[in-house]
Amino acid sequence: MRLPRWAGTLAAKSAAFITVMCCALAALLGVLVHVSVTDQTVAQARDQALTRLAEATAAYEAGDALPRGARVDPRGLPARLRALALAGDRGTMVARDDGQPTMWAAGPADRHRALAVAVDYSQQARTIAGLDSSILWSSALAIGATLLVGAFAVTRVTRRLHGTAQVARRISAGDLDARVDDPRTKDPTRPQDEVAAVAAALDGMAASLQSKLLSEQRFTADVAHELRTPLTGLHAAAELLPPGRPTELVRDRVAALRTLTEDLLEISRLDAGRERLETDAEALGTLAERVVRASGTETEVKVVRDVWVETDRRRLERVLGNLVANAHRHGRGPVVLTVEGKEVTVRDHGDGYPDYLVAHGPQRFRTEGGARGHGLGLTIAVGQAEVLGARLSFANAIGGGAVATLTLP
Repeated sequence: MRLPRWAGTLAAKSAAFITVMCCALAALLGVLVHVSVTDQTVAQARDQALTRLAEATAAYEAGDALPRGARVDPRGLPARLRALALAGDRGTMVARDDGQPTMWAAGPADRHRALAVAVDYSQQARTIAGLDSSILWSSALAIGATLLVGAFAVTRVTRRLHGTAQVARRISAGDLDARVDDPRTKDPTRPQDEVAAVAAALDGMAASLQSKLLSEQRFTADVAHELRTPLTGLHAAAELLPPGRPTELVRDRVAALRTLTEDLLEISRLDAGRERLETDAEALGTLAERVVRASGTETEVKVVRDVWVETDRRRLERVLGNLVANAHRHGRGPVVLTVEGKEVTVRDHGDGYPDYLVAHGPQRFRTEGGARGHGLGLTIAVGQAEVLGARLSFANAIGGGAVATLTLP
């Protein structure tokens, strides 16, 4: 499954989440501080302006000279505040007078005129602007610091998860000795987090899987070894039987049982991983023709491009021989073996491989569709190919038939 395009790595998504939350928190706190300080500053300026308006009103009613900053119907008085004063009410408003922030306070002078007081609001406006700038800078620094700390914490977690994933991939590739060995799982006094729990579960699964596979390998090897002795005696006894159809059937079944036992022994050696290569230079086309002649089957050999390879001749012959035998046993002719460089393909024109084999590779003791055999031939071919360092893949041809492709290193 592919992640959607908007989904990134855990570290990137965590960083984005931390950034969004920090920005939201900084914006909320900044707005609250801005509103609180602005309300307080405006209230102080309003009280000062209303006080001066009261003094100017008293002086105007007494016929005295108006104090500084008080005027009747000043030119810069906002229209809304003028209308309020002419209606007989008092009010205040922050506006600009000659380009400067000004707190205006106005009230009725007489029926058709308004008495207004202008108080310089520049200092308060600069204070609020400075506060806003400080909020922005402090929010940016706080977001940056929080993001760094959060990224460090998340990176530690993702690094451990990445290590756990690598171990899981090694186990999938066949390295059953791979373990996470998280130190938190070995010390019960340390707090166990979710990553440590996953690591412990993976290590436990790997240990259990390794134990079961080793038991299966030992069982296969022991059974194969134990069968060799009675089979040798059975084969000798079958050779002493008088000629006839029953004797042929007995000898045929004994030969099949001996072949099965030898295959099981070979699989047990491959499972144990103790196979060693004996390499030599070989002409791949000549080797393929020799394998076909030894199989005694009607197999067409096409050498598109012959090459010399450093390989173990016996093991490579075993792989190609099993592929040719499988094509004739489970497919239909014509069977064609093609050599093109270091790639060898064996194709038949039968019904093709089963879906499970194409998807997951051959499985021992599993066949479908009434096919004869035990599923060991292709299993041995895959195991020997791995020993050679080659890659063996299986597919179904578009025009019908099974195609096995061996790619040598």
